[in-house]
Amino acid sequence: MEKLALLSVSDKSGLVDFATALVKQHGYRLLSTGGTAKLLAEKGLPVTEVSQHTGFPEMMEGRVKTLHPKIHGGLLCRRDKADHLAAAKEHGIVLIDLVVVNLYPFEQTVAKKGVHFEEAIENIDIGGPSMLRSAAKNHESVTVVVDPADYERVLAALAEPAALASLRRKLALKVFQRTGAYDTAIAAYLESQADEPNLAALGGYPEKLTLTYKKAQSLRYGENPHQQAALYGTFHEHFGQLQGKELSYNNILDITSATYLIGEFEKPTVAILKHTNPCGVASADDLDTAWEKAYSTDRQAPFGGIIVVNRTLEAGLARTISEIFTEVIIAPRFTDEALTIFAKKKNLRLMIARQGVGADSLLDVRSVIGGLLVQDRNKVLGNPADFKVVTKRQPTAEEWATMMFGWRVCKHVKSNAIVYVRDEQTLGVGAGQMARVDSSRIAVWKAGEAKLDLKGSVVVSEALFPFADGLIAAAEAGATAAIQPGGSVRDEEVIKAADERGMAMVFTGIRHFKH
Repeated sequence: MEKLALLSVSDKSGLVDFATALVKQHGYRLLSTGGTAKLLAEKGLPVTEVSQHTGFPEMMEGRVKTLHPKIHGGLLCRRDKADHLAAAKEHGIVLIDLVVVNLYPFEQTVAKKGVHFEEAIENIDIGGPSMLRSAAKNHESVTVVVDPADYERVLAALAEPAALASLRRKLALKVFQRTGAYDTAIAAYLESQADEPNLAALGGYPEKLTLTYKKAQSLRYGENPHQQAALYGTFHEHFGQLQGKELSYNNILDITSATYLIGEFEKPTVAILKHTNPCGVASADDLDTAWEKAYSTDRQAPFGGIIVVNRTLEAGLARTISEIFTEVIIAPRFTDEALTIFAKKKNLRLMIARQGVGADSLLDVRSVIGGLLVQDRNKVLGNPADFKVVTKRQPTAEEWATMMFGWRVCKHVKSNAIVYVRDEQTLGVGAGQMARVDSSRIAVWKAGEAKLDLKGSVVVSEALFPFADGLIAAAEAGATAAIQPGGSVRDEEVIKAADERGMAMVFTGIRHFKH
């Protein structure tokens, strides 16, 4: 009995070898369309055009070619139902046993800079998903292939009916995952192009949100060894791992936090993080100086931490860093000499930021009971021209520069967050405490442990001081200026406390909570 395979693909990698095996080893007759048919014929394979098979020409610039009963009847006909088989015979429908289809590259098209709306629309595949869905629905009888990576295992299974039956269901699942993701990408693009009142009323978010990500890798475990975990999406397009152990769940979280933090700075900057919190950040004219300043903030916390830099990491700094135990180092580039030095530490993970440090992200998504919370990522720093000096004393130019450095850092510290800074260097970081005054005390204590003098420093708070106690503690520690959002019912008390101590204080009007 004749076996018929329909092949119509955009991604032609591996197709000729696969089609050759279908014909020569498994006795299939080939049915195809357009460019796929032309390629197969050029390679000497016997192939029938779909238009010849259906007796109906392609039309409307190829929009209509496979949307025909002789195609979908051949795919959907149940082989175990006599009335289905009789209908197929009556109408001259030949059964199709195998389908190979991958879709127009819609996602790649809309990802191009400056793509025109018309081009995007023309890259919405209609016939492809229709054939895939028909074949996948009837997977008890039809083998459907949407991914060239599956060619080899399909060929292996064709020789074993039992194995083929099991594989068909897996392939059908893969089809619906692909078509679901494809439709989601189209909907997301059209939503991004829409200018509708209902979207504006929803803050730019649609009433229905579907997020689809391809599995990038399984992870050894999650935050803790008893938790299973996996990575989805395009993380590895942003970062390349040059050496070291496999990345862990926690490593990936830290790398993300480190990349967002370092993206705030233009000067040569080093940031050291632990558990997604910065424990030392500094900018300078060169990375070596920035490292010394960042590391001096906390010489204990970097043990087993994450280091990120925004310039090429060279041999001198590599030798210095290699003296301490570090989990991950991230840089836009490493010199060959630096790589040789780090190579001695086999477990050290070296990550190159392929798209540059400071990677962007459209959405911040977190799971909650029963659903998801979705928001824009916090990319707003605020315009200093809009900030308001609320004290009698104006900040000096040096204090202003220090404030802006600290404001960039504090934005990435878990709330409640207090950071002491001076000369583009963190001196003490207090993170994640229930009371703001406690974060201030911890930051002061950490500075003391590092033997860093807070005299003349700037204290930075990512949210308002609810009471004057936090500001007073900072003044007693040596801070001469403060920057905070303001907005407390006790703002006047806080301002008065600052004036009484000769401090300059700036209200930004912008809060940077980080839960």
